[in-house]
Amino acid sequence: MTSLALSVLLALASSVGYAAGAILQEHVAATTPPGATAPLRRGTWWVAVSLNGAGAVLHVIALAYGPLSVVQPLGALTIVFALPMAAMFVGRPVGAAGWRGALLATVGLAGLLSLTGSSRAQALTDGQRVTLTVVTLSSLAVLVLISRLLRPGGLRGVLLAVAAGTAFGISSVFVKNVAVEWTWGSWADALPSLVMIGVLAGAGVLLSQASYHGAGLASPLATATVVNPVVATAVGIAALGEHFRHGTPGTLLAVLAALVASTGLVMLTVHSAETGADAVRRPEDDGPDDQPPAPKAPEAPPRLTRRIPCPRHPVRRRTPDRGEAVLQTHG
Repeated sequence: MTSLALSVLLALASSVGYAAGAILQEHVAATTPPGATAPLRRGTWWVAVSLNGAGAVLHVIALAYGPLSVVQPLGALTIVFALPMAAMFVGRPVGAAGWRGALLATVGLAGLLSLTGSSRAQALTDGQRVTLTVVTLSSLAVLVLISRLLRPGGLRGVLLAVAAGTAFGISSVFVKNVAVEWTWGSWADALPSLVMIGVLAGAGVLLSQASYHGAGLASPLATATVVNPVVATAVGIAALGEHFRHGTPGTLLAVLAALVASTGLVMLTVHSAETGADAVRRPEDDGPDDQPPAPKAPEAPPRLTRRIPCPRHPVRRRTPDRGEAVLQTHG
């Protein structure tokens, strides 16, 4: 088995781990009250973190054997795996639109893989590492600040998912950088990259968890899944010397394949908006207008009362012949 084939298999296994972790994260977000530390008290969340960790380890090994521009696009298969897994374990329907989106995403990714060329592995320079760190942390801060101004829902979830995908993508760039330049005798030189990997990976997990609150599963997951390889591949081509085959025509075909894959992911997002957002009813979403009307109590039949004349009080009556009121006592 070639190193490229091994990296593809490891990346596929990593996508399965990420998909399972995402399903559990969304379940925790749907059943846990809002709060930064609320998921930490759920055992399910720690299982999701473990699955994400296993996916990350497999992803790191895949990067060690294959180029960044191959491994990162395969991460987009996370949403493709998440759909049938969610239908099987959580009971979310997939539907024809979901399967069409998954098919387009798979075809687009296959096109990207067929056009990706191998090159000699390169590492980031010191200046590139500093620039990439500053730009990444600034971008994450801006996205988080904007999301705090929005109410929980689709747009806020998408912004947080963009931040999570960016964090994961740049983390993969630093992982690839460490894998290229690592030697046991100079591990101290890789320490800044290792610190950035830990910071970005932790930030990505927390941001992705926050993105699921009020936004369902597929929309945030699809957004992060698209942003992750786009960011990492762009850095890989711009700074690490990676490229596509066949020159300019190959690059144009790769862009077309990326558009096909993105179309499939957009279809998955729309499918999520139609089926996934209402799959779990959140108690905090129930307002006073959402409550079903209370059943009305049956009306009691009208009581038939009969007025009994009192012997001590006169009753005014009108005589039919003269129409004058007279007093008549009873008794």
